[in-house]
Amino acid sequence: MVYDKRHGGPYDRGSADSWYRRNSEPHYWTSGSYHGEHITENQMTKEEIEAYWAGFDENESSGAHKEW
Repeated sequence: MVYDKRHGGPYDRGSADSWYRRNSEPHYWTSGSYHGEHITENQMTKEEIEAYWAGFDENESSGAHKEW
């Protein structure tokens, strides 16, 4: 499946949560990261949740994480 990888979207937020080793909590922003409305899992569609997990899982598989 092809996911919308826009900044702040579900796929992007999933990959960012993995990158920064944050807890996985499906969410996204409507107008880019930290801009617009913050959409939480209970407001997301099945497809948006799937996109979040795809981004999270792809980054986890790559092993790429922020070095502190």
